[in-house]
Amino acid sequence: MNDVIVFLQATSATGAWVSGLIFLRFWRDGHDPLFGFFAAAFGLLGLSWALLAMISPTEDTRPYVYGIRLVAFALIIGGMIAKNRQSSP
Repeated sequence: MNDVIVFLQATSATGAWVSGLIFLRFWRDGHDPLFGFFAAAFGLLGLSWALLAMISPTEDTRPYVYGIRLVAFALIIGGMIAKNRQSSP
């Protein structure tokens, strides 16, 4: 059962990193800050899933790994706020 969980976490990490690279490409092409925020957030989400798969943290250290997810979601919210504050052309 543990092998299945590690496999799914690694798959989630890979999917998040691929999504981050796609958003990074959109940011590079269009220079829209929202895509930059999303690229950074998905990179951090991939990092958190990879850490969970590799180190199998104990109950004491697990909140630090989930703190990375908190920062990722804060980046997404920050990107949406920054996008909504931009003036319309």
